[in-house]
Amino acid sequence: MTIWLDGALRSESDAHVSVFDHGLTVGDGIFETLKAVDGTPFALTRHLHRLTASARGLGLPEPDLDEVRKACAAVLADNPTPLGRLRITYTGGLSPLGSDRGETGPTLVVALVPIAPLPESTAVVTVPWTRNERGALVGLKSTSYAENVVALTAARRQGASEALLANTVGQLCEGTGSNVFLVLDGELHTPPLTSGCLAGVTRALVVEWAGAKETDLPLEALDEADEVFLTSTTRDVQAVHRIGPEGAGRTFSQAPGTVTREAARIFTQRSAADSDPR
Repeated sequence: MTIWLDGALRSESDAHVSVFDHGLTVGDGIFETLKAVDGTPFALTRHLHRLTASARGLGLPEPDLDEVRKACAAVLADNPTPLGRLRITYTGGLSPLGSDRGETGPTLVVALVPIAPLPESTAVVTVPWTRNERGALVGLKSTSYAENVVALTAARRQGASEALLANTVGQLCEGTGSNVFLVLDGELHTPPLTSGCLAGVTRALVVEWAGAKETDLPLEALDEADEVFLTSTTRDVQAVHRIGPEGAGRTFSQAPGTVTREAARIFTQRSAADSDPR
């Protein structure tokens, strides 16, 4: 496997990032994850726009998008795979051992790993921790993912693939690496960005293509929903068949349901017709 690191392709064994990189020491970095099918990344332009927005929000120098595109193309060409997860990581670079940034400039890494298609439906749990909708990192695709690691670990222990979180005022927010959609009285809803959720690329396309409404929802809306599904770069549209621990919780007799199945059909059709929807 070859990896792009600071201007060149390198073998996996030679792709080394310094132990003083700010992304490692304090989590000062941003990233994007893209699905790649037969060497073609999906929605690259939208992901690069979000990468730039995250850099601005974190106060990092704006990435050279021509270089990032070049890096993605090189990695995809050198690591052929039918289905892959393409990861762009952009950090604060070499810095002192503290919160202050150094002056050498950011680190750029692009890597690809093969992945398998996910099942049509999955189980989720809710967790007691919250998203801070007024925090400094809200809306940014930051590498500071320790909260997500803790929540996802709790979900895995309960036989689920994702944990859903509320925000500080009890509104449904998002998953650790996904956005959430609910069908209520036949209408499709998803939490608005003001809830503190990430502006998911797949989320935005489903809102646009399937006509979902952005609605403030209490966490308890999960108990009333006729259908629930997740969206993310690698999940696309994935139905939820259980909310709660394995052997307990709420189950959906039909997953995917009618609305979910139609949203998935639209997304599959539209994304196949245009690999880089603007």
